[in-house]
Amino acid sequence: MNCKHIKEIVTIREVLASFNRFPARENHRSAFYFALDRDEKIPSLSVDFIKNKAFDFGNGKSYDVISIVQQMKKCNVSDALKYLKKFNFYPAESCQSPALSNGKNYQIEKVGDIKHPALIQYLQSRKVLEQNDLLREIHYLLNEKKCFGLGFANNSSGFEIRNKFSKICLGQKDVTLITNGITAKTEIVVFEGFMDYLTYRNMTASEDLAADHLILNSTAMLFKAFGILKTYHKISLFLDNDPNGRATKGIIAEKFDNVEDCSLIYSEYKDLNEWFCNRYTSL
Repeated sequence: MNCKHIKEIVTIREVLASFNRFPARENHRSAFYFALDRDEKIPSLSVDFIKNKAFDFGNGKSYDVISIVQQMKKCNVSDALKYLKKFNFYPAESCQSPALSNGKNYQIEKVGDIKHPALIQYLQSRKVLEQNDLLREIHYLLNEKKCFGLGFANNSSGFEIRNKFSKICLGQKDVTLITNGITAKTEIVVFEGFMDYLTYRNMTASEDLAADHLILNSTAMLFKAFGILKTYHKISLFLDNDPNGRATKGIIAEKFDNVEDCSLIYSEYKDLNEWFCNRYTSL
């Protein structure tokens, strides 16, 4: 994985979010963040999400995803590349692709019920086949290659795509809010990814699903969740037990009252699905 490739497929938003950096203000293609190297009251770091670059008006420095990691971790290029390899890289056999596919390099060809044996097997391996009605089978062209995967819709009509080898988004990246249709917004349950949400549904009786559910689809989407979360009296978190998950829990707990960290249930595992799969296998 070379520098050019990483700059193309790792989004600057995700990298900044991994250091607990979120937009102070933004529009559909750009945003202003507070500086990386100093405290300030007025944000001076201009980020262009389309070009995947940033410019600091305070010191005149330009940044890409690699130099941002170098600045934040005080490391060399080699160590920065090692850090960036954790961002949505999967050893795909035929459809290795960027974390986000918002451009015109893809075309959705078919959307239907889950029928492909490989996708059914994948859902079985994650112990969530019972929830397949909440997903769609998506066949698409990506960089002129025929691909298929499980599709989970987000609030911007994009699809989070998963299969055994890849993890991408087709269309605009966004959160997924699933409401129960009740006017009173009492409780919302928050997940990092849709596999954990499907796992939760497997674990929970239908009469206990009265709360609304929010799937971030990436911790980088936390800024989109703030306006949603503030309308609820209780926030229950089923986030990952990794640095990004813990940082996200901390931000939500600091910003809102009545937050419950439910990750204690699976504290020895990365996430809820991993815990459930291990428990399910051992029964």
